[in-house]
Amino acid sequence: MLGLVEGFADFSASSLNYLSGWLSDQSGKRKVFALAGYGFSTLAKIILLVTSSVVGLSVFRVIERLGKGFRGPPRDAWLSAVAEKANRGYSFGVHKALDKTGAILGPLVAYGLLRWLGDEASTFRILFWVALVPALLSLVVLSLIKDQPGTKHRRENMADTWKTLSPQFKRYLITASIFSLAYFSFGFLLLRAHSVGFAVKDIVLLYALFNISFVVAAPLVGKLGDRAGRARIIMLGYLIYVLMSLGFCIRNRENGRSSCFFVIYGVFYSIDEAQSKAFIADIELERRASAIGVYNFVTGIIYLPASLIAGALWLVHPASAFILAACLAFFAILAFVTVRPDLHRVSGVFPG
Repeated sequence: MLGLVEGFADFSASSLNYLSGWLSDQSGKRKVFALAGYGFSTLAKIILLVTSSVVGLSVFRVIERLGKGFRGPPRDAWLSAVAEKANRGYSFGVHKALDKTGAILGPLVAYGLLRWLGDEASTFRILFWVALVPALLSLVVLSLIKDQPGTKHRRENMADTWKTLSPQFKRYLITASIFSLAYFSFGFLLLRAHSVGFAVKDIVLLYALFNISFVVAAPLVGKLGDRAGRARIIMLGYLIYVLMSLGFCIRNRENGRSSCFFVIYGVFYSIDEAQSKAFIADIELERRASAIGVYNFVTGIIYLPASLIAGALWLVHPASAFILAACLAFFAILAFVTVRPDLHRVSGVFPG
């Protein structure tokens, strides 16, 4: 059930990505689409206030992710337009760090309320009201920011737009697709923590720890990518995921050691969330919103079978899900080294 719900949530998040990116590139508008996506996610939170059934919560997850999918490509293209290439990785890292800061404060507030009021339905209802307030405030703040329009492109359908995307981006999409099969829902990591002895309130703290790791790592990793090259950072992220997956294979009851894996995952996530978009902005100069939309759309589609496979393997043996993830992530590294999406091809070969 977890694999199904989270898989469809990721799929819904990606389903509108290509559409929103394509619309943004065609019109040259960024802000209006980003604002619409944030507004959609905010309205979805109201569902949590009226139902606590599995169906209701599943609908919330899917609808909320639809808003995320619609806002992502226009917003990231907007950011890439105002960030110079020399510090683009750092800019994306700072953006994601600020984005995740609220994800640190939120779990800490949740932990305090759960500890104070207990693990009751009324407590969760209070939590949902608390979460709605900053979501509404974010819409107000975003509406006050000056837009940074992109270049309008001639009218073309989405199939024509795909044909114009750079060969480097399409090669990167191959490696990202392979890796996406290994990239199942974060919920499985939390479930793994619960299975080795963490209480529900402590799992909330693990989520906060993961986000702290992300916030600290994102700007540093971005700066490192600007200096060392983003291709190396992408491969480093895949390698970190391999090591982390192997670590979760061990049924470790030492809370300190288990917590370290959530810190490691935060470092990986800072690379995947921020540097992958910066890398796409480097190799796709003309239609960045469309390219980011295609990337999110394709990887999001693959997340659905990835989470379903992880859920099925979990029923057989939880460690097997992480073993498969480690193997697929390793193959993604090999694919990246083989196709080299960071380089131009000349007459079928790579330049030295």
